[in-house]
Amino acid sequence: MKSTIIERAQNGRFVLIAEIGVNYYDIAAKLNIPLLEAAKLMVAEAKNAGIHAVKFQSYKAETLAAKDSPSYWDTSEEPTTSQYQLFQKFDAFGREEYAQLAAYCQTIGIEFLSTAFDIDSADYLNDMMAVYKISSSDLNNKPFVAYQAKKNKPILLSVGASNLDEITEAVATIRQYNDQPLALLHCVLEYPTPFSDTNLNKIVSLKQAFPDLIIGYSDHSKPTAEMDVVKTAYNLGAVIIEKHYTLDKTLQGNDHYHAMDPHDAQKILRGIDFIDRIRGCGDISCLETERTARQNARRSLVSACAIAKGTVITSEMLTFKRPGTGIAPARMDEITGRTAAVDIAEDTILQDSMFC
Repeated sequence: MKSTIIERAQNGRFVLIAEIGVNYYDIAAKLNIPLLEAAKLMVAEAKNAGIHAVKFQSYKAETLAAKDSPSYWDTSEEPTTSQYQLFQKFDAFGREEYAQLAAYCQTIGIEFLSTAFDIDSADYLNDMMAVYKISSSDLNNKPFVAYQAKKNKPILLSVGASNLDEITEAVATIRQYNDQPLALLHCVLEYPTPFSDTNLNKIVSLKQAFPDLIIGYSDHSKPTAEMDVVKTAYNLGAVIIEKHYTLDKTLQGNDHYHAMDPHDAQKILRGIDFIDRIRGCGDISCLETERTARQNARRSLVSACAIAKGTVITSEMLTFKRPGTGIAPARMDEITGRTAAVDIAEDTILQDSMFC
């Protein structure tokens, strides 16, 4: 099973993952359509926007959170104060529904993946996706990290709210069982993340600390008009970008309030295309498009006075002016001491044929 995410990332090409999560519940309620239809609609709109992959979240409230589990998000945006109660609202899907979504994604040509939050989902998702995504919340859950690593598939590991030693240990755990491509995704576990807390330079630090791994960014900040956070993350070295995704950013609750919509995704992709164009290939050489300007803007040796045939050339007889179609000024010492083979008028662009 091939992964668009991994193939693009390994070639240094930008990857955009739409984190649908469970936002389709609110889209279904808004449009008065079944959950599965809403999820497929979100997938289709993501594909139409040019997004490369969609990601869901597979869990059951009773296996994910204790009943006494406090919230850690902005309750003015999502008023539910218990993790268990929130997850209970959005855990209707299981193996059958995700299988249908995976098949639909394959049909329309967009990569499917879902974060597994328990052993059961980690098992049934194995045949549906080419890449495992491990949440920041499970980074220190060594038994569960190892369980997914043993599936021997590429892994995207979010590293939010973690220290370097914890990330190093998680990577070591994965590498104990799995030699497939591994990506670390910087993220910040604040929902939404204030711009002052995005700490995008951590991407640079991750690239330095883990030079053999793919580095990405999972964004929880609110979209800006030009999607500057995502584009900056890419410029700093994050080739995989994961961002929550909705069809209506005005919906209250869950992950709509810091999500991108299809229009935002298109702005991101256009912006990345522009960045790639202006980055260029990095070769230290004259571009083909510069050759005419190079020739005309550079200088040549020019006669500073009339020079009669047979005259031995001195430096006082020479100057340098544009264009660069004659003898280069770097050869001035070479021309000095030679003899004029022809009469040379003042202000003549000098050529080798004019000298003995």
